Amino acid sequence: MKKVVFLSVSLIALLTSCAVKKSNPEDYKVNEESVINTLKFLTSDELEGRDSGSEGLEKAALYLEDVFAKNSIKPYFATYRDTLSNFPKPAYNIVGYLEGNDAKLKNEVVVIGAHYDHVGIGMAVAGDSIYNGADDNASGTTAVTELVNYYAKEKTNKRSILFCFFSAEEKGLLGSKHLSAKLKQANMDVYLMLNYEMIGVPMPAGKDMVAFMTGYGKSNLANKINEYTGKTFIGYYDFAIKYQLFRASDNYPFYSEFNIPAHTFSTTDMESFHYYHQPGDEFDEMDTAHMTDFIQQMIPVTEKLINADTREIVLKD
Repeated sequence: MKKVVFLSVSLIALLTSCAVKKSNPEDYKVNEESVINTLKFLTSDELEGRDSGSEGLEKAALYLEDVFAKNSIKPYFATYRDTLSNFPKPAYNIVGYLEGNDAKLKNEVVVIGAHYDHVGIGMAVAGDSIYNGADDNASGTTAVTELVNYYAKEKTNKRSILFCFFSAEEKGLLGSKHLSAKLKQANMDVYLMLNYEMIGVPMPAGKDMVAFMTGYGKSNLANKINEYTGKTFIGYYDFAIKYQLFRASDNYPFYSEFNIPAHTFSTTDMESFHYYHQPGDEFDEMDTAHMTDFIQQMIPVTEKLINADTREIVLKD
């Protein structure tokens, strides 16, 4: 005679929940203290403005390497350091790689990046000669470190991710020019490039957007993100067109080399934030609650972009 075992509905639900890991990116919480700690270190006077080839930028490089190491993110090259071939002083992109978990889609790569250099020490203003570069671009660098923290913990990415901290952006996008050419020569299949720059302060009240994106009309990325979020998360910003910001950050070399959607996200209205390339661009001017919230909102967006079954982000004619 067979023994019949009856399980309660609640017990079945409990066993099912234990057997299947449910991963909801909206449940993950970005830690503002972590945002503060990274931003405060990168903007400290000890780093002397993070000029490329300087001791200050070397300290920043060591910090970012440690972010990868603590999260068990592997180096893409022999080490995390990608030595620039187009800059006279020793300078390095810091590059980590997280393989995708889908047998087919892992061959496609999404690049997530930000430049971690700034302009160093310059003409003193009110006795301050250290250009700490909090918004430009310790803020964007911090955003990428938080995405590293998320993906290292959740490992939900179907496509592979190349996390890049670029050097010598302030010298003419030299770090991203070097790396994008190197990856193109290696025939890497780069699907999408997402770059973060100047997210330290929110858009002014009255702006119908959370952030703007350079190259707004060059792909369907902004429309797709707004569809994902159910609101005008990414808006059109005249300033970005007027000053050709699409060509002014590390997204552009990837667009040029690979002919793919490659864009920079920013929340700083440069017409109202007056510390661009000034000593006043310091930690105390940054809104870390805003930064935390922006990164938090970008996580489910990034999840959808990285895990879509098809290449739904495409360039426009």
